[in-house]
Amino acid sequence: MAGGHALMTDPAMLDRACLLVEALVFASPEPVKPAAIAELLTAQSIPVPVEEALEAVRSRYADHAVEMVLVAGGWQFRTRPEFASALTKVVEKPRRLSRGAMETLAIIAYHQPCTRAEIEAIRGVSLGQAVLDALLEDSLIAPKGRKEVPGRPVLWGTTASFLESFGLPDLRGLPRREDFLLDRAPTEAEDDASAVGGTEQTG
Repeated sequence: MAGGHALMTDPAMLDRACLLVEALVFASPEPVKPAAIAELLTAQSIPVPVEEALEAVRSRYADHAVEMVLVAGGWQFRTRPEFASALTKVVEKPRRLSRGAMETLAIIAYHQPCTRAEIEAIRGVSLGQAVLDALLEDSLIAPKGRKEVPGRPVLWGTTASFLESFGLPDLRGLPRREDFLLDRAPTEAEDDASAVGGTEQTG
């Protein structure tokens, strides 16, 4: 267009793109990657940039109790944090990790990839197999190869499920380690269980 002005997106096309993106994100059980959104718009012959369609959806939900947020490199609808306290008594919470598991997860998140021995050195206690099993069961960690030292121990790292579970767009979104642990501190009963499990000896 003459004069250097950007072409305006057809309002009807933008509205259609907004609806399609909204439907896709709502229907998907996992965060929706921008590439999937682009593929959908292309398949439907909607000439609207992905960023513009996403902004349209986010604007539409600006005054709603839910919002569309970037999680693990994809987009997902989530309840706004300010409504969390009102829902705690009526919405069942997922199983919470023990303090030992949270400390282990934090170490892996901030020092990955790292070995079991490195995790134990940082924590100062043995790493019980039950802790690793809990993190693996929840798909929060996964093997990331082996360290090229004698014995070739397994290297551990976090997963996309970790980012999704903690509402992080990527690892750069991690808070300070102290805040990470404080924000998700377990109950006193869980603390007691962790204290017992934290001294478990493993082979």
